[in-house]
Amino acid sequence: MKHSGFYKLKFFITPEEFQGVLKGFERKQADFHLSNSTRTKHNLNEVYEAYRRFYEYFTLQEKPGYHPFFVYSVSLAIGNENSGFFVRNEGVRFPHNRQWAEDELSYVMLSFPKGFQIDLEDEKGKYYIYEDIREHRPLTYAFFDEVANEIKKMTKPLRFSAPAADALQEQKPPVRISKNAMNDLINSWIFKKYRLVMNNK
Repeated sequence: MKHSGFYKLKFFITPEEFQGVLKGFERKQADFHLSNSTRTKHNLNEVYEAYRRFYEYFTLQEKPGYHPFFVYSVSLAIGNENSGFFVRNEGVRFPHNRQWAEDELSYVMLSFPKGFQIDLEDEKGKYYIYEDIREHRPLTYAFFDEVANEIKKMTKPLRFSAPAADALQEQKPPVRISKNAMNDLINSWIFKKYRLVMNNK
């Protein structure tokens, strides 16, 4: 289908770096809502705290006794446009002892739909098509692009190796990571537990 899917950026950066990214959202007066039934609104301090807790789960030397989630819908009003992004944590699977490891390396995915729904009607009834979001929400797309470029500047592709049979097997997930986050992960419980090796210093 034309214009289906999402623009996506997958990344793992430190809470301090993430705080810098949040400043851009603050300038645009973005609203962050939990994706629960009441759509609880969080201020930027609460969003930062949620990210810090999520980040620390994966970078502490001892595995914490909780499992964090970082999932928000972000609504924006830019110019005369009302639109938004979705941000949520996902995981990178990697091999361990000839099967998938029970833990995953986590990251955050920022996404923005490529399609804009246009409702139409003809003699057969109502239907809709998707048109290019960039034509209908150019300011929101430009902001997504700006945030993505800011994160890309402070990150590089994540490359790590996991032990497999008698050699290390390189993993190349479509995730970007900052140098500081890389250094934190190297000493983390998950890297120790699975004897993972960071390939990009």
